[in-house]
Amino acid sequence: MRKRVGVIVAAGAILSVSLSLWAQSAPQTPETQAPAAEGAMGLAGDVQRGQYIVEHVAMCPECHSTRDRNGNILPETRFLGGPMPPAPAWVPDWAARAPRNAGLPGYSDEQAMRLLTEGAIGRIGEQLKAPMPRFRMNRQDAADVIAYMRTLPR
Repeated sequence: MRKRVGVIVAAGAILSVSLSLWAQSAPQTPETQAPAAEGAMGLAGDVQRGQYIVEHVAMCPECHSTRDRNGNILPETRFLGGPMPPAPAWVPDWAARAPRNAGLPGYSDEQAMRLLTEGAIGRIGEQLKAPMPRFRMNRQDAADVIAYMRTLPR
């Protein structure tokens, strides 16, 4: 269990760097771009690219899903929230449960943009608890993520 906590914390620490490096190296061509969804403060978000960022870079389902007793994500619970492993001793403010994030319930596009670009700032301006990564996405990556997350059933 401690190994899983360490992996989660380490993954959160490198996500921002990985995301910015990936964004610089991932060219978008008209053939690979999905239709854009308008939103996120006037930016057109690419749903397909947002799905890639959510599932393969930011890895949101890893925390925002429930697992079986073997540690496998239960497919029917993806993005519906899940219990977090016990907090490491060196982290004073730890979330006991990752909330549902399918559809970004309760977040306006502006609030979701702030969450993803300014370091995990919640709806009412509070710093979200660890292990939520302190994302510093650029505005286009954030718009892509928001566009994809809005397609998930609430």
